[in-house]
Amino acid sequence: MAAKIELGKKVPNFKIPSSSGETLSLSSLKGKKVVLYFYPKDSTPGCTIEGIEFNDLLAQFKKQNAVVFGVSRDSLKSHDKFICKYDFKFELLSDEDEELCQLFDVIKEKNMYGKKVMGIERSTFVIDEDQKLVGEFRKIKAQGHAAEMLKFIKDL
Repeated sequence: MAAKIELGKKVPNFKIPSSSGETLSLSSLKGKKVVLYFYPKDSTPGCTIEGIEFNDLLAQFKKQNAVVFGVSRDSLKSHDKFICKYDFKFELLSDEDEELCQLFDVIKEKNMYGKKVMGIERSTFVIDEDQKLVGEFRKIKAQGHAAEMLKFIKDL
């Protein structure tokens, strides 16, 4: 997958392992709005806040015909622990090979304790019912982000 996604353009179909035990494909979500939020790591403070906030607003996202997926490079086993610990009611997608991260261009150089590392930049993408990219949010703050995304979807 060399092509990068662009606002207003159709997002190429992708398939990715999901915490549901199934392989999720974008094409199976046609007719729904899709919120894909990329986060650095399971069970870390910011990622936990973000996940809890999305979970708390899930019913409201459903009312807007929207589904929410968290995406990180963590394994499905790690995702399962994260889901169980916080009782998440939405699926987490495991992008260990970084295919989805590359498509959405979220792998960035970060500074961790003085060391330069490549990691996921907290980012969210909103895909409409026709699978066009209608929202792109980068370098976001975890706290309050889910509510901002809900407002964005309501305003579409």
